[in-house]
Amino acid sequence: MRNFLLILLLFTGFSVLAQEPAITTKPDTTNTNKKANPFNTGFYPIGFFDVDLKYIVKYNNFEGLRLGVGGVTNNRLSEIYKFGGYVAYGFKDEDVKFSLGGSARLEEEKNTWVNLYYTDDIREIGSFEYLTDSRVYSVFEPRLVNVTQFYKHRSWQTNIQHEFSKKFLAEARLSRSRIEQTENYLFWKDGIIYDSYEIAETTLSVRISPKTNFFTTDDGKIEYFDGFPKISAQVTQGIKGITKSDFNYTKFGLKLDYYIKRTDLSSTNFLLEGLLATGDVPLTHLFHAYPNSPTKGTVLKRFSVAGRRSFETMYFGEFFSDRLTTLQVKHSLRRFNISKKIQPELVFITKHALGDLSEKDAHIGIPIKTLEQFYSESGLEINKILYGFGLSFAYRYGYYHLPKFEDNIAFKFTFYLKL
Repeated sequence: MRNFLLILLLFTGFSVLAQEPAITTKPDTTNTNKKANPFNTGFYPIGFFDVDLKYIVKYNNFEGLRLGVGGVTNNRLSEIYKFGGYVAYGFKDEDVKFSLGGSARLEEEKNTWVNLYYTDDIREIGSFEYLTDSRVYSVFEPRLVNVTQFYKHRSWQTNIQHEFSKKFLAEARLSRSRIEQTENYLFWKDGIIYDSYEIAETTLSVRISPKTNFFTTDDGKIEYFDGFPKISAQVTQGIKGITKSDFNYTKFGLKLDYYIKRTDLSSTNFLLEGLLATGDVPLTHLFHAYPNSPTKGTVLKRFSVAGRRSFETMYFGEFFSDRLTTLQVKHSLRRFNISKKIQPELVFITKHALGDLSEKDAHIGIPIKTLEQFYSESGLEINKILYGFGLSFAYRYGYYHLPKFEDNIAFKFTFYLKL
């Protein structure tokens, strides 16, 4: 509890000392008729179909090279209905993944949509996503390259999306999933050992961004200024007995994103997140702290791609939690104007995590460590040195400092490309 309070005090102190945004951005109406660059939106329109670029090429340690195609219909086919999905193939696991479904708009003014999809794919163990977070697209997904632990799921889900206002979004979802393991993992509960299981969930998610502004292009709404605060909250209830589901549990998530931009073109970003799970939760649906260090022996062998919000010195599968608090602070200096094409950005970063795990003995087969003490790493990034590529350095210190000096170091490249 002492460390948890320390995190909150750190966040409060940073907030008080930080300068209020000196630059305010007014809605830009000059580009409302300009078609957005597909490498920024992530969609390439072909007639009545928008090809989703994020499905084309991926790579991870389980699937190896993953090639796919997917997308969704656009207004040229219908302004009320949308149909979409994807199909992909992993060359290492030699398996096909796919998703298929559709959406119907119930109300145009509040942008209310109801969706129904079926998905047969893999998902990272311990991952947690807020339904209402903005779609994040990158030509290259950095952290995915290093992920090692996945589980298979075959899921039906229906959800409804609604905008109470442009700055207050909500989404509710009902889902039913069949979970199978790719790791040597078993979950023990009430004298029964599960290697696969059924899960039924209901989820409610909201996102509030009172200082966020939007403008509209032909390709849809684009968020272009992130103000303080951006708040995401989500609750998920696992329900036993519905469609033969096996477990009762509850999961909570709360995330606060504080962004400050100053007149000298420097900026500071604070990201504070708290996660809590209670009940009979298998490891696949618990939380990790966004680890991003491959489990390899030397610094050079671990040289890979730094993530956007991950802990670069934390090894994959090292820690799992049912209670987790993280704080990440990034301070970016004004970009160095070396030449027209070379304008690197220096970013100072510090990250901290605190967590715990109840009933640790219920999880069998995967070695588990917990985060009862304060996990800390700090470092810097030199981003956008050339063609979006840069370098990252991070050092692990404090209670979880490792005996070998080089095991505490992460040296990677970064990739931030905006076309």
